[in-house]
Order: sequence, then C-alpha cells, then structure tokens
Amino acid sequence: MLVGGQGTRLRPLTLSAPKPLLPTAGVPFLSHQLARAAECGITHVVLATAYRADMFTECFGDGAEFGLSIDYMYESTPLGTGGGIRNAASRLRGGPDDPIVVLNGDILSGHDLPAQVDVHRKADAAVTLHLVEVDDPARYGCVPTGPSGRVTAFLEKTPNPVTNRINAGCYVFRRSVIDRIPDGRAVSVERETFPSLIAAGAVVMGYAESAYWLDVGTPEAFVRGSCDLVLGRMPSPAVPGECGDALLLDGASVAPGASVSGGTVAGPGSVVGEGAVVDGSVLFEAATIEAGAVVRGSIIGRGAAVGAGAALDGAVIGDGAFIGPGNELTKGIRIWPGVRLAPTSIRFSSDI
Repeated sequence: MLVGGQGTRLRPLTLSAPKPLLPTAGVPFLSHQLARAAECGITHVVLATAYRADMFTECFGDGAEFGLSIDYMYESTPLGTGGGIRNAASRLRGGPDDPIVVLNGDILSGHDLPAQVDVHRKADAAVTLHLVEVDDPARYGCVPTGPSGRVTAFLEKTPNPVTNRINAGCYVFRRSVIDRIPDGRAVSVERETFPSLIAAGAVVMGYAESAYWLDVGTPEAFVRGSCDLVLGRMPSPAVPGECGDALLLDGASVAPGASVSGGTVAGPGSVVGEGAVVDGSVLFEAATIEAGAVVRGSIIGRGAAVGAGAALDGAVIGDGAFIGPGNELTKGIRIWPGVRLAPTSIRFSSDI
C-alpha cells in the first residue's frame, strides 16, 4: 500500500497526521483498506511510508488486529508511485510470477478485488488496472482499452480525454515486473512504468467495475467518504458501530434539542450543544459545537471549538482552533491549527 504522501490537499488536517491515518467513520482511514484486504483473502501487507512514518507503526503494529502480517518500508526521499513500489519489493513474498496487489492509500473502493486478480491471472498480464468511469476524466489518468479489456494507452491527466474510464488506484502486478522498476530513484507508474509496458507490447489489462469508488484526497471528498461509510453506502468491516444517520464514539455527547445527522461522526469526547445542527460532518476527538451553531459538510479538528450561533458550510477547522460566536464560514475555507476567531457577524470566504 502506498501511504507516503504528505496529503497537501487536506491541510491543515495533515500537519499533525498522514492522510491515511485521519479519523474516517471512527477509525484511521487506512483501517478500512486493511480490513477490506483481509476480507478479500490478502494475508501480508507492506506499507510504503515516508511522511511521519513512525505513526503507521504505532497505529497498526504487526497487523494482527486485522488478521494480517504488516511490514513497513521507509522512503527518506520521495520516490513517486513506481519508486515506492520498487522500494517495498524487498519485503514482498512469493515467486516472480505471483500477483502482487498495490493500493493507493487514499482510495475508498468496494470493487471486487478477487475478480480483478482473476482477470490478471487468466490474461497472464504484466499489470491489471482497476478502472472506473467518472464525469471529469481530465483530472485523472485516462485509460482506453480494446474489446478484450487490454489497455491501449495510459494518458495521465490529459486535457482531451478519449474515454471517461480512469485509473482507480488499485493494481495487480506480476512480481517480476516490480523487480524491473528502476531502484533508488523517483519513478511514476502513471507516466513511466505503464506507458513503457504498453509500448513494449506487454499485456496490461483493465478491470472495469461500477462499484463504489472515491478518491478521498480533498476535504469535500474526505467528508463524503466518512459519511458514506457511516450511512452504509460503502460497507466496511472496520466501522466501529452500526450504520445509521450518525456515529457517536466513546464519550461523545449530544445535548437535548441538538440534531446530528447525514452520516456525521462525533469523535471521542466531542460535545454538541443544545439546539446545534451538525449535518454530514466529521468531528475529531474532543471537538465542541456550542449551542445553536450550524455545521454542515465540515471537518472540525481535534480539540477545536465552534462558538454559539456560528455557521459553517464546507469548512475545515484545524486542531485546537476556535471559531467565535456569530462567525459564518463559507464553503472551502480552512482555519489553521490554533487560530482563534473573535465573536463577529462577518462572513469569511478565505483561509485563515
């Protein structure tokens, strides 16, 4: 699993923790991937780490909690997707023709992984890519295929996509193909490895499926993924409770007359005050929403507080920040950790 990125699109949340460890439906995001991997029959996982690598070991240990064996590899300098995969090769098990599943650490997917592996084996492919259809393929790697499903090109973030099928961030490699990726330097599988394999005539297959899929790399998508897990739209054995309109974790309290809905997670020790409305949001540990505040589609960081009567829509509030009563924060605004906004009636629309 590739978990070495710094998660810049999710700042300021990722200043204190890597993106795959952010609380998502009550557990670190990566817990959902690990639980799904185990459910699909995978027994050994290598985490390719870089940014705050020690936090992964502290969180997951040897993997026994998931019925897995987890090894860790560290990149002292960024190696890209291909370089990260190659760097992890020394921890892989099995022979040169065995299938190796590679997952991007910011993808929430319900696709049939064993079926993807089956396609890979039957085609004797070098690599088999999971593909999904999206409305805006220009933001992703565009992947056209022939009638048999064989990939004919890999066009990374092209302005004129020839198909709406894109790279969904789950690959099945033949082990020997990983061993041929250049070692010790940055390599992009999207811009170098896949195009080179296709040009050389290697069999690169596409496995297209329409099951739930989401790249959680932006705040809006992160909130949506967490809510979908809580609501049961994306089943995950790692969700620590029954699916429903809200997930209240240990010590979370909701005052009489308050409304918590839309798949909201209230983290451990968080407080929602009387008459407050929290809809489709993520409250980290010890977050506080005071009386009468309205929070929609937002992320409230660890120990942060939203004052009485404040209104947030699509905001990201960093750890320990305070939003004074009366503030109104519009979609996309990000408040950095520790910032304190005094009581006001001003509507903010830029980061602070």
